[in-house]
Amino acid sequence: MNYLLDANTFIEAKNRYYSMTICPGYWQWLLQSNKHCGVSSIEFIKKELINGNDELAIWAKEHPGLFESNDDEATQLAFANVVNYVMSLTEMKDGTHEEFLRGADPWLIAKAITTGSVIVTHEKLDKKIKRKILIPNICEHFKVSYINTFELLNNLEAQFVMHTSTP
Repeated sequence: MNYLLDANTFIEAKNRYYSMTICPGYWQWLLQSNKHCGVSSIEFIKKELINGNDELAIWAKEHPGLFESNDDEATQLAFANVVNYVMSLTEMKDGTHEEFLRGADPWLIAKAITTGSVIVTHEKLDKKIKRKILIPNICEHFKVSYINTFELLNNLEAQFVMHTSTP
């Protein structure tokens, strides 16, 4: 099984529970999981991350192999399907469609459609929301699975163990 990470999983981890200085093991685990467990993200997410002026931007630049291209024809076609579906959501507030389509989220969903990947995001399904298009809402339509970071860690049996050193 492959997993595609949303930008909020990187940002939330860096800003809160897996700070790069407090828990470098998490960031090493991401890189190892990229090589051995099919954990990755996409180039459009990388662009969002490197726009920052912080250690996450530097980290994303230093690890380009973690981010998959969206240039393949299958992803382009899936993106067109995502766009068509999003534009059919007539109940959304003005500007919502354009805001969603300007970001990386539709590309993340398109890549997941073509690769059969599970999306990892902190967004939650909310079918009643009208002010923002959420990844899980679109995933439901396209039958794309989604989980959060903690479910990913559990699924892949991640462990961040401190080894005690002997004097």
